[in-house]
Amino acid sequence: MFEFIAKRLLGAALVLIGVTMLVFFLTRLSGDPAALFMPEDATAAQIDAFRHEMGWDQPLLIQFGRFIGDVAQGDFGQSLRHGEPALGLVLSRIPATLELAAVSFAIALLIAIPLGVISGLKRDSFIDGFARVVSMLGVCIPNFWLGVILILLFAVNWQLLPSFGRGDIRHLILPGIALGFSAAATIARLLRSSVIEVASQDHVRTAHSKGLNFWAVVGKHVLRNASIPVVTIIALQLGYFLSGSVVVETVFAYPGVGRLAIQAIVNRDYAVVQVFVLLAAVLFTTLNLLVDILYSILDPRIRIS
Repeated sequence: MFEFIAKRLLGAALVLIGVTMLVFFLTRLSGDPAALFMPEDATAAQIDAFRHEMGWDQPLLIQFGRFIGDVAQGDFGQSLRHGEPALGLVLSRIPATLELAAVSFAIALLIAIPLGVISGLKRDSFIDGFARVVSMLGVCIPNFWLGVILILLFAVNWQLLPSFGRGDIRHLILPGIALGFSAAATIARLLRSSVIEVASQDHVRTAHSKGLNFWAVVGKHVLRNASIPVVTIIALQLGYFLSGSVVVETVFAYPGVGRLAIQAIVNRDYAVVQVFVLLAAVLFTTLNLLVDILYSILDPRIRIS
């Protein structure tokens, strides 16, 4: 197990190094922010002086070396728009995104797990047809469109729930549904397919023929094996929630990490964009590592391979 985890950690470290290089050089290709942040009546000399002060007039390799040195000391730079450390600014938005992610994830699992399991066990039944229709809608409907419809119905027409901002649990319901519905559809479809595949295997039919309790067979033999491919998609959806859904947070004017990232991209706020991408990369690599470990627990043969 130790060797298995060590290999995964080495792979995660290489991924983070690659992401660090990509995010640095790609943000520089988006244009020069010096002219954007200087006043409209600023002269060319003033813009050049600002560019020199920020170090943007130096060769990219020198800028990258300085960036790596600063990151090693925990300094991710200053936000040009907000005038404060970029890392602290991004971290300050994480609690809001965590709240939204928790609600969205709970909604997704509450819909997906019973729908996927029951439709897989009752293949071609009425509930299976209903589950497939719901899953298809969830996959096809864009979450920004669903968010707008939810706002029109529950906030504008019926005035039951707030449509923007962060506050109590009522502010999380609409964005949580908009964010969690598509994830629920994806998880339910994969879970249904996995349950159908596992339920038709010989060892499951043998367990039924021995007269074992139906739900005992489902829990011990079907769900354990069917959950292996589903774990991956659940982890990816959780990473998507935690890294901040840019579209949903923008539609609902929710002050999370995703909305901050969009504002930083529009304003060419290099430091904030870099911190956001790096934190998202750390999150996804950590989740992938945990999924690999969980795989090896569910199916020890993976450790050998």
